[in-house]
Amino acid sequence: MIDFNFENHNVLKSGSILLSEPFSNDEHFARSMVLICSKNDDGCFGFVLNKYIKNKPNELIKDLPPTNSKISIGGPVDISNLFYIHSFGKEIPESIYIESGLYIGGDLNMIKRKLIEQPNKTNEIRFFLGYSGWNPGQLEEEINNKFWIVINDIKKEEILNTKANNIWTKNMEKLGGKFQIMSKFPQNPSDN
Repeated sequence: MIDFNFENHNVLKSGSILLSEPFSNDEHFARSMVLICSKNDDGCFGFVLNKYIKNKPNELIKDLPPTNSKISIGGPVDISNLFYIHSFGKEIPESIYIESGLYIGGDLNMIKRKLIEQPNKTNEIRFFLGYSGWNPGQLEEEINNKFWIVINDIKKEEILNTKANNIWTKNMEKLGGKFQIMSKFPQNPSDN
């Protein structure tokens, strides 16, 4: 019999990726991949990367040029607000650095202008409705209880890509060993 117990050896930080454990049936986080944008004394917040809505960004944001990217449901908090991460850096005033060349927020009018002037840059931004938030110590407790697997070596291009399918499965497989086996399990074991 295979031991599916695991230890998180990566330290949780801004820029970390969380992969939910395979049997979670949480309506917001089942088989989800979450980017942590901030970790500090006030808690943690981030965005679910692999839950999408049907609308395109230009359908919700006035004067934004058409793109092939999708909008993600970033989490269950503040679902009526739009958030964005990008790799434009300090070219966008008021942007806040996350990690690994990724930034959050900034002047939306500057982003619109940049995407109009350089339409090939649409793959350098992602939009989210809502976010995921945790009180101080809450996420660390969930990690200790093995609800999340922490990884710290994902490239910004993977995070910004909205065209990839099955990113939870692909990243579990990349971890190898028991995680690769777990990636193949049905979400509900009784479906087997």
